[in-house]
Formats: sequence, C-alpha cells, structure tokens
Amino acid sequence: MKGGARWAVVFVGAGYFVVGMVFGGLAGRAASHQSVVAWRWAAWMISAVAFGSHIVFEQVHLRSSLRITAFHVSSAAAIGAFGLAVAANIPARVAPPGQRSVLLALSLGIWPIMTAPPAFFVAFVAAILFARVRRLMLR
Repeated sequence: MKGGARWAVVFVGAGYFVVGMVFGGLAGRAASHQSVVAWRWAAWMISAVAFGSHIVFEQVHLRSSLRITAFHVSSAAAIGAFGLAVAANIPARVAPPGQRSVLLALSLGIWPIMTAPPAFFVAFVAAILFARVRRLMLR
C-alpha cells in the first residue's frame, strides 16, 4: 500500500469512528425521537461524503485500480467499525464479570467483518460509475 493510500485509509477510518462517537452521543442526548433520527441521518450523510471522497481521492490522486480503490475504502470502513467496537467494549470492562457480554467482546472481530464486504461491493460499483462518468466528461 502506498503512503498516501495508507494515510487515507487510517484518516478516513478514524473519521468514521469520530463521526460515530460524536453523533451517537448527540443522538443519545436528544430530547425527541425525531432529533435522534436527525442526528443519525446527519452521521450517515457525513459518512457518505467521506466514503465518496475517499473513492475520488483513490481514483484521481492515487490512480488506484477499481479493486484497490474498493479494498482501501472498505478497509477504512472496517477500521471505523473496529474503533466503534472498541469503544462499545470499554464500559463492559468495568462491569462486573457476570454482566459482561461475550457477544460484545466478539464485536471486535464481527463488526469489521460485517462492514468490509458490503463496503467493498458499494465502493467497487461506485468506483466503476465514477470512472465512467469521468471518462465521459474528459472527452
């Protein structure tokens, strides 16, 4: 992995984590269900912009292939999911042993694995579409 690609994967993955934590906290403190939904939508929109921007960066700046683009973008999503799983496990570590959840501990592996394949597929399709539109515009 090139230096710029590595930096982008880590940076965007950390961004997903931060967005999840900040907007999850805001949704948790919301006064109404409507506000909870609004905060969650805001998190999805910011994450979607980061996802698309990462694809554009890989394709335009790094000139990565479609598969490499999808791999890097899905890796960033998996890093974000792993970070959120770690954050979810922190309160569980201070809970009494009888209240600790095995599934929560398994989330450290399950969340990234559940996130990466769909992110790869969506990124691959989006990269194909972006490449086609870009070629049409450059004609």
